[in-house]
Amino acid sequence: MLLTNPATTALNELSQAPIVRFSVLALSSIFFLVDPFAAIPSFLAITDRADPARRKRMARKGAITCFIVLTSFAVAGQLIFRMFGITLPAFEIAGGLILLLIGLDMLEARRSPTQETQGDTVEAATKEDAGIVPLGIPMLAGPGAISSVMVLVGQIPTLWGWQMGAILGAIAFTALVTYLVLAAAAKVRQFLGETGIRILVRIMGLLLVALAMQYFVNGITDLGLIPRHM
Repeated sequence: MLLTNPATTALNELSQAPIVRFSVLALSSIFFLVDPFAAIPSFLAITDRADPARRKRMARKGAITCFIVLTSFAVAGQLIFRMFGITLPAFEIAGGLILLLIGLDMLEARRSPTQETQGDTVEAATKEDAGIVPLGIPMLAGPGAISSVMVLVGQIPTLWGWQMGAILGAIAFTALVTYLVLAAAAKVRQFLGETGIRILVRIMGLLLVALAMQYFVNGITDLGLIPRHM
C-alpha cells in the first residue's frame, strides 16, 4: 500500500481548484507578455541621461499606463467582441498566433517588433517624458498582452465574477512588479547580468510558446474541429 504525503495531497487538490488554475493562467500569461525584465535594456537606453528620481517617475508612469490600458481592455473586452461580432474561438486562434510570434522572439532573447522597434527606443530617448508612449504602450502593454487579456475575459461567464477579479489582480500585480523592476533597472541588470536577463527572457519565451499553442488548441476545440475530450 502506497502512503501519500498529506502536504502533497493538499497541494494537488489546491492546484486542481478552478480559481487557482485560472488565477495562475491569468498571472502567467499577462506577466510573461508584459515582461519587464526584457524591457530593462530599452528602459535604460531611454533614461540614459535621467537622474534617479526622474527614472523612477518614468517607471511609475509606464507601469500606471500599462495598468490602465490592460484594465480598460479587460472591462471592455466582451463589449468589443459583441460590437465587432468576433467569436472567442477566432480571437483565441488569432491571439495564439500573436503570442507564438512574440514567444519565438523571446526564445532568441529579443523583444518582438510588435512591442518595440529600434526606432521607438531612439525616438523615446530624445523625449522629455517617454513614460506613457512608448514605454507604457506598446513596450509594456503591447498587442500580445492586450490579446491575452481579451482572451481571458472572453472565457469568463460573467463580467463581475471571481474570474474578473483574478484578471484585474494579475494586471495590478504585473504593473506593481514592472514598476519595481524598472525603478531599480540598473541594479537589476547589475545583479542578473546580461546573460541572466537573456536566460530569464528565454525561459519566459518557452512558457509563452506553450501558452500560445494552448490558446490555439482551445480555439480549434471550441470550433468543434477536434474533440474536447481525447
